[in-house]
Amino acid sequence: MLFGLFALPWWGYVLVSLALTHVTIVAVTVYLHRHQAHRALDLHPALAHFFRFWLWLTTAMSTREWVAVHRKHHAKVETAEDPHSPQRLGLRSVLLEGAEHYRRAAADADTIRDYGYGTPNDWLERNIYLRSGRWGPTLLAFTYLGLFGVAGIAMWGVQMLWIPFWAAGVINGVGHALGYRNFEPRDASTNIVPIGVLVGGEELHNNHHAFPSSARFSVRPWEFDLGWGYIRVLSAFRLARVKRLAPRPAISVKSDVDMDTVKSVVRARVHVMAIYAREVLIPTLRQEARRADRRCQRLLRRGRRMLVRDQSLIDARGQARLERALAESQALATVYQYKLRLQQLWGRSHVSQEALLAGLREWCAQAEETGIRALEEFAGRLRGFTLVQHRAA
Repeated sequence: MLFGLFALPWWGYVLVSLALTHVTIVAVTVYLHRHQAHRALDLHPALAHFFRFWLWLTTAMSTREWVAVHRKHHAKVETAEDPHSPQRLGLRSVLLEGAEHYRRAAADADTIRDYGYGTPNDWLERNIYLRSGRWGPTLLAFTYLGLFGVAGIAMWGVQMLWIPFWAAGVINGVGHALGYRNFEPRDASTNIVPIGVLVGGEELHNNHHAFPSSARFSVRPWEFDLGWGYIRVLSAFRLARVKRLAPRPAISVKSDVDMDTVKSVVRARVHVMAIYAREVLIPTLRQEARRADRRCQRLLRRGRRMLVRDQSLIDARGQARLERALAESQALATVYQYKLRLQQLWGRSHVSQEALLAGLREWCAQAEETGIRALEEFAGRLRGFTLVQHRAA
């Protein structure tokens, strides 16, 4: 009983613990998150059930509850109804008490009813995984004890803490407070690197919030999505089939905006705004800073982050910094106003595609007459904005 069936050196217990917790991470990111919550891929039924059983064994989590809480997070992100927003609850609270926030949300019957649709509801789910949630970790504890002896209890403890800390704490907490952003969705999501091996690609949280239904979380060449790597391997063995990926923008040669341009711009609007920030806002800011005195340069640098941030996320202090920066440069104020006008095109509710087409044509025509080179060039390229179709894996 002291050593169990397997007596390993200390590093052997560490490696086995990491391997087993890694299986749990794969189950969360591939099965719960990308397959069940967002339907970004299909999984072979046998593999899907293995993941469901493994999560019951190692976390006592129900598929329906996890999916419901996560979908509500996306639907109510950064609001009072968000189950785990550090913007509302504080980073320390979500980081250290993430599991408690999850349990409170999962105990809400309305949340489960409204957001848990389409998840498994078979006999096993109703009678084993839901009713006997605590038996999974209990069975795992005895199994670890029999296999690894006293060391197995420590390994079991690591397994029990892994998901509450890394997923419920770090990803839900740090992933909405610290890190870098490729896109500016209307939330505070960030990408955290480099912890991909520990959380299977979930650290690319900003990318995921920009394109929730994409099976792949990485968008930059240097970003590493380990979960996507597993999906490709599973696809090669016909155990998975990718259904959706994030749209990939391209520029075609067009003399004017057409309906394909409108549809592409609306579908990939976070891409459009990221390109606008990279090719218009930041170059204009740098050009104006080179011409300015030191006082003005400081004001412009302080307003840089607010230039690209969505207006809904700018607090009073940030708004003041932005206004001071814009007051120092007419060119910067102009490109910022054109950013807001572009966002308003797709922000209006119940607008027809014909109205969007006319509005985008007018925006491009007026932008090309501003005399601001970066804005003029962007407007010319925007006429040919389109999306490249991905092939399913």
